[in-house]
Amino acid sequence: MQRAFRWRGLVASAAIVIAVMTTLLTTGLVTPASSQPSGLGVIKHVIVIMQENRSFDDYFGTFPGADGIPPGTCLPAASTRDCVPSFHDPSDRNTGLPHGYTSALADIDGGKMDGFIGQAVGTSATACLLAHDPTCTLPDAGTEVTGYHDQHEIANYWDYAQQFALFDHMYEPAPSYTLPAHLYLVSNWSATCNKAGDPESCQTDMVGPGQVPGVPKAKQYAWTDITWLLHNAGVSWNYFVAPGTEPDCTNSSDAYCVPVDQKIGSQSIFNPLPEFNDVQETGQLGNIQTADNFLSEAQNGTLPNVSWVVPSNTNSDHPDALLSRGQSWVTSLVNAVMDGPDWDSSAIFLVWDDWGGFYDHKPPPTPSQLGIPGTADDPGYGIRVAAMVISPFAKQGFIDHQTYSFDAFNKFIEDVFLSGQRLDPTTDGRPDSRPDVREDFVPGDLADPVLGPFDFTQSPRAPHLLPVYPLPAPGETGA
Repeated sequence: MQRAFRWRGLVASAAIVIAVMTTLLTTGLVTPASSQPSGLGVIKHVIVIMQENRSFDDYFGTFPGADGIPPGTCLPAASTRDCVPSFHDPSDRNTGLPHGYTSALADIDGGKMDGFIGQAVGTSATACLLAHDPTCTLPDAGTEVTGYHDQHEIANYWDYAQQFALFDHMYEPAPSYTLPAHLYLVSNWSATCNKAGDPESCQTDMVGPGQVPGVPKAKQYAWTDITWLLHNAGVSWNYFVAPGTEPDCTNSSDAYCVPVDQKIGSQSIFNPLPEFNDVQETGQLGNIQTADNFLSEAQNGTLPNVSWVVPSNTNSDHPDALLSRGQSWVTSLVNAVMDGPDWDSSAIFLVWDDWGGFYDHKPPPTPSQLGIPGTADDPGYGIRVAAMVISPFAKQGFIDHQTYSFDAFNKFIEDVFLSGQRLDPTTDGRPDSRPDVREDFVPGDLADPVLGPFDFTQSPRAPHLLPVYPLPAPGETGA
């Protein structure tokens, strides 16, 4: 009798527990393990690797299934009635092409995309004492404008695109060179502030952003960058810099310049964060570290939530650096993540900062096409660049045809780690005079389950380690 009573008590207690749990589940106070969020929450590490100066058509114009070079492409040659056809370029080294603000506008030519050769051969080679000046070109550089590379020269880049997801409508965030591109990467804006330290005095600048009035060669960025939001939310970040020299001139209007040292403690066009007032004010300068630290943190499983990694001139893909060196550098970074404990929760975005003067056939969207309201002070997107995502949650061999710019990376970071908070001067606690909140006008959605590059429901894919020094394809020796 006592045993029967004890069993009845246990059954009653179990019934009470079940009833309570049912109430909690139906009210949303407790989520069953099988329905825990499996979307963006699986990403704990966002890594953006920014290489240099390659249009989409230059690197992936013949990639199967991508919006690549149209058949019969032939660009008008400068001062002649002839045209220059698209051709396979087996070179491992390219010479410099003009890629400043005025060159971008001339290349685009109101959407005709036919100014590339004229810009390349029209710039005086005698002023080009150094190939990395963004206004410069070298003799015979015009012949490289319509050339493209493929798996023969950049085998690993193509392998990543085949194994993971390629973006064929990723545009530079503004029609200009390296410095504006890197400023947009971390802050969604490129500007000059008329009053030092005053974020309300800043105005859009595509040519010489950050110039301090009355102080030659000084740089200062008073508006807000995304690290302000990350810091306030307790989200860890690092900006990893490869020591060496930077490839472009600090001022795109310079006729020439001596190579500028690039190191973690000083501002450069690859490394603008040291001169952001908010980075200084919040004591985050220590978050800017050497790229060697990225390799060790990836291997040790101690990567921050957000990482940006930028190369030096030697390994940047920027003419006239070797393509093979840049590819090896990127492969070493990706391998370090894949071979470490953080791979299963990472999204690596590999992107090139600007088009480098190389031909691309797609006209960039205008501000009005993007729905950006501040059209008078917003230049719209620049020329299309090469980009992809490498992740255990990337769809294999997928080509994302949505329209993006670097703003999409920040939007993704904000959605993953900041519950969708935006770099918005009306809500982020640090007003500035930016003309628009760029993230709000990103046409594509990286998290779209159908159109986007991720499948967050799949089990994490295994690492895909590649040789750091891949052999050339048979029959191709480079130059």
